[in-house]
Amino acid sequence: MRTEPVEIYDDAPNVAVLRHPGRRFPGSLIQGDSLSILVGEAQWLLKRVSKSKDRALVAAAREHAEKLQERLEHYEKVLAEHNIQLPYVKANDT
Repeated sequence: MRTEPVEIYDDAPNVAVLRHPGRRFPGSLIQGDSLSILVGEAQWLLKRVSKSKDRALVAAAREHAEKLQERLEHYEKVLAEHNIQLPYVKANDT
């Protein structure tokens, strides 16, 4: 872990906008619990569209769910490396 200043353009809860050093444009911070919810929603949608005959729709839904899942897994790995408890209960933890 390191501490570095970031430019905070807005720090409203759950919609913070900040710019990390070295980046040209600001980003939108997604809290871990909100990311977990987005992953669950994407997986729910994927299950439903998987029955569709629209292969492009199914592929897009799968890619969307996988991208979010990868971000969530990275988030969980980093928190584990720093002994930080997750702000949500993982589906397989219940």
